[in-house]
Amino acid sequence: MTKYREREISKSLLEALAEMPVVVLSGMRQTGKSTLLLNQSQLRNRKYLSFDDYNILESTRRNPEGIFEGNKPITIDEAHKLPEILAIIKREVDRDRRPGRFILSGSANFLLLRKVADTLAGRAVYLTLSPFTRRETLGITDKTPVLIQFIKKGVFPECTSKHLTWQEILKGGMPSVCLGEVRKSDIWFRGYEQTYLERDIRSLSQVADLVTFRYLMQLVAYRNTQVLKQSELARDAKLNAVTTARYLGLMETSYVIRRIHPYLGNPSSRLIKSPKLYMTDTGLAAYLMGIKGLTIPEPLRGILLESYVAQNLDGIISTNAPDINTRYWNIQGRYEVDFILEVGRDIIAIEVKNSSRWRENDLVGLKAFINSTRNCRAAILAYNGTNTLRLADKIWAVPISLLIS
Repeated sequence: MTKYREREISKSLLEALAEMPVVVLSGMRQTGKSTLLLNQSQLRNRKYLSFDDYNILESTRRNPEGIFEGNKPITIDEAHKLPEILAIIKREVDRDRRPGRFILSGSANFLLLRKVADTLAGRAVYLTLSPFTRRETLGITDKTPVLIQFIKKGVFPECTSKHLTWQEILKGGMPSVCLGEVRKSDIWFRGYEQTYLERDIRSLSQVADLVTFRYLMQLVAYRNTQVLKQSELARDAKLNAVTTARYLGLMETSYVIRRIHPYLGNPSSRLIKSPKLYMTDTGLAAYLMGIKGLTIPEPLRGILLESYVAQNLDGIISTNAPDINTRYWNIQGRYEVDFILEVGRDIIAIEVKNSSRWRENDLVGLKAFINSTRNCRAAILAYNGTNTLRLADKIWAVPISLLIS
């Protein structure tokens, strides 16, 4: 059994408990929500209920008021499996609004489930547990993230970094895989997929054909990091537009995918305005693409690298600087930048390149963005090299391994 590793979100979770009566912790299946809730030292004295346990679920369904016996703060895991408990919790919170009374956890995005959001409006704060970041895997969460340091101070540390390895990227951030708890990740992901389809998807919505849903999920994996073209996706999956949109919504609700919306802060009639799709975990994406071992077709290397950077940026930003918005920028047929970070009124642009050396041509999109965006404070070329270089007044070349550390 791997020793418990404290997650970066723990600080935000404890701060939220000190302020709000209800804290909702959601996230992708198997990202470690239950492990955190059971092992974080400050949470061990809470009453813990898991609605994954059929007996607990049924006894609570028959006698929901019984969970309040003992007057201890309560943690309810997989809370979305008994939606009717929310109205009872709402009534209890309205009677006594002491902070920290309830933690609700689950593998579905409570913000996207209308009934939950409506019931607990004004009474809850929502947090998302991402897959393990590289920082968490390496056990360096006691240090301030390099990206956050740069945002605050405007400089990167002077050091030589290691290359990011493909083993890291292909493992992704699911704890069982990235922490080495399983020997054959493809078998683990096969079980994960079966559980996800047969339990999570069927509990969230009526999906008549799980085979078609799985096929769409595979198509999405191949379109990872690309602009969403829903009509093409529907055509290739042999689904109508309405069903495709609903299935994508289910994947987003269960955190398998996320959408990054475009940055529209500068005027251009050719700006692409559709969101980009990202798989939440590169390990799952690689499995769905049928990648085994380190033999990765060249077009998929860039996709997986950008996706790995995206999931690490999301994990770092959501726990250390949740007010930052992440966008992308694309002028059709001309320029693009992978990530645009909106830091208040300032903008930081990040372009990811699958290369150990940078070239002048790699800077074209970043330079175009700087020239068209007055409040762009810095532009970062994230490459798989070892040295951090200041290339111009606002432009840096930074090793990916440093940027996400």
